[in-house]
Amino acid sequence: MKIKYLYLSFGLILFLGFMSFAMIFSNFSLKQKKEPQPNIVWITCEDMSPHLSAYGDSTVPTPHIDRLAREGVRYNNMYSIAGVCAPSRSAIITGMYPPAIGTHNMRTIYNTLVPDLPPYSVVVPPAVKCFSEYLRADGYFCTNNEKTDYQFEPPISAWDENSKTAHWRNRKPNQPFFAIFNFMTTHESQVWIRKNEPLLIDPNKIKIPPYYPDNEIIRKDLTTFYNNIAYMDRQVGEVLKQLEEDGLMDNTIIFFYSDHGDGLPYVKRELYDRGLKVPFIVRYPDKKGANTVDSELHSFVDLAPSVLSLAGIKPPKHLQGQAFLGKYAALQPRKYIYAARDRMDSEYDMVRAVRDKKFKYLKNYQTEKPFYQNIAFRLQQDMMKEILRLKEEGKLNQMQMMWFRPTKPTEELYDVENDPYEFDNLADKPEYRAKLEELRKAHLDWQKQYGDMGSVPEKEMVAKMYPNGKQQVTQSPEIIIKGKKATIKCPTEGVSMVYKVESSQAAIQKIDARYVARWQVYTRPINVQKGDKIFAIATRIGFQQSSEKSIVVQ
Repeated sequence: MKIKYLYLSFGLILFLGFMSFAMIFSNFSLKQKKEPQPNIVWITCEDMSPHLSAYGDSTVPTPHIDRLAREGVRYNNMYSIAGVCAPSRSAIITGMYPPAIGTHNMRTIYNTLVPDLPPYSVVVPPAVKCFSEYLRADGYFCTNNEKTDYQFEPPISAWDENSKTAHWRNRKPNQPFFAIFNFMTTHESQVWIRKNEPLLIDPNKIKIPPYYPDNEIIRKDLTTFYNNIAYMDRQVGEVLKQLEEDGLMDNTIIFFYSDHGDGLPYVKRELYDRGLKVPFIVRYPDKKGANTVDSELHSFVDLAPSVLSLAGIKPPKHLQGQAFLGKYAALQPRKYIYAARDRMDSEYDMVRAVRDKKFKYLKNYQTEKPFYQNIAFRLQQDMMKEILRLKEEGKLNQMQMMWFRPTKPTEELYDVENDPYEFDNLADKPEYRAKLEELRKAHLDWQKQYGDMGSVPEKEMVAKMYPNGKQQVTQSPEIIIKGKKATIKCPTEGVSMVYKVESSQAAIQKIDARYVARWQVYTRPINVQKGDKIFAIATRIGFQQSSEKSIVVQ
């Protein structure tokens, strides 16, 4: 009997030992296996401050954005790095501050509106990439529909698709995706382009900010602006509907945000909160944090590292933002956000801003210039023309005339908590001296840490980017075949390379022709076989891309 129990005990020990080993091995295997990557969708709009029910403004119905806020996390302190789109978008796509990389002047590509300064694609430092390239290199299908406006031509390495028809539905089966849908419906220009659209609300119910006069023309434009928000919300609903149709709501992280503040006079282009603070909502697949609020400070320069972090990709060290989401989220929240204003179309200026949770500091580098800039583009807006008319007739009150002050103080300091319109400058008040010095130092530390090209004359800066007035060209790539591997090289500093393979076995393997025709980001030697044709292009932001090279594997 004792021998029987002995055998049973020994057998139990062996069984438990085997199970422990199996569990350890299983856990080890799980750790080695790459975690599933979430799909990520950005739904972006333009020129809109937080005029949404979720942020306390229910002037127009926005049921689809309300749904995202109800099922997601609402961020109360997200800030653009500029009050205008192109510098803002450059920070978003690169994770870098515009004055640090030369993308700070609005704008550079299409028409600078500056005499003797032709359009140019900014040559950024060699390490700088579009962050979508890192996603593509890690297996993501990346699409942009369709606005870029990065201050440089988007390199071929940035997107799998970049067009009006770009869509996650064009990816390979089960491939994770990052997709951007940008809606211009709320853009500044739409206030005059869409002014004859049927109004969804009564103009008499619009709340007029104190920096505007109140009359029929002002109310009409503000009503059109709100109208456009309601129409944009319907476009958001269409994207959500497509995600639901494809069964993707449960494995897709959805972002909603605007690229900067309202496209309205004395708002857009400004570094006051009304020009920088934007609605920002993130909905997670499992509704994690549903209907909650995050009140920490966040900046658009943080978006690139945050998306990479959500995808499980460690953000490159050169990025100037910090992740606030995902695996590599920073342990400490931001203490400050930073913003910059430089050339706006034809008008030069240089202003820098630092904000903590309660105070805003502005440094004016060209104090001899007025606050108001006579920017031709916005003169198409009826309310802008009306404000100027009333100004000339002496019919604006003291607050409304603040925009037309002829010079600027060297420094401005505002208690944004108690003075949300930022009209009471505290910079000269002794009781706020400590805060002034703190934020002044934060500004100077920021300049020292990242560099600030704002003080460099633009034509001088461009002359360095374009030697002898000519755009630099990326050197041609070299394709080297060794055995069953193809290696691609290019001597240009900061280069990115893309390739595609026309496989000799494609027809036999029934490979979808769409996938064969797409350029892939090159990161390591490619597996090839005899008869394959390899194509390669080298590119660098701000340079002209190389000619296409090809070789057939012998």
